[in-house]
Amino acid sequence: MRNTMVVSVAVASVLAGTPAVAHHSFAAEFDITKPVALAGTVTKIEWTNPHAYVFVDVKDPQTGAVTNWEIEMGSPNGLTRLGWTRTMLKPGDAVTIEGSQGRNKANLANARSVVMTATGKKLGAASSEAAP
Repeated sequence: MRNTMVVSVAVASVLAGTPAVAHHSFAAEFDITKPVALAGTVTKIEWTNPHAYVFVDVKDPQTGAVTNWEIEMGSPNGLTRLGWTRTMLKPGDAVTIEGSQGRNKANLANARSVVMTATGKKLGAASSEAAP
């Protein structure tokens, strides 16, 4: 009995000292009433949990200024179930992304879909966005 109590206290102490990984709600970070359609060139891909990210240079048609957008997608596991592979997108690939604007960061969006311009292939982005 004493050994069980010691082990229980030790496990509880370790767990209490471990930081919790919080997950944000979609509505807290993105605005479903502000849709975005972005066409640009992939600069970087982060295939990590809990979300994969694609970074895309988007050129403003009026000013010619290029802005790098951070595009949040679902988890790598969710993307794989939709047909994605880790190497599907590469820096330099042209893409069109539809999604929702970030609330607190000007160049942040959550993707609903990604179209690979070269092939025309459209894939879902495993977004956590709920239907309006």
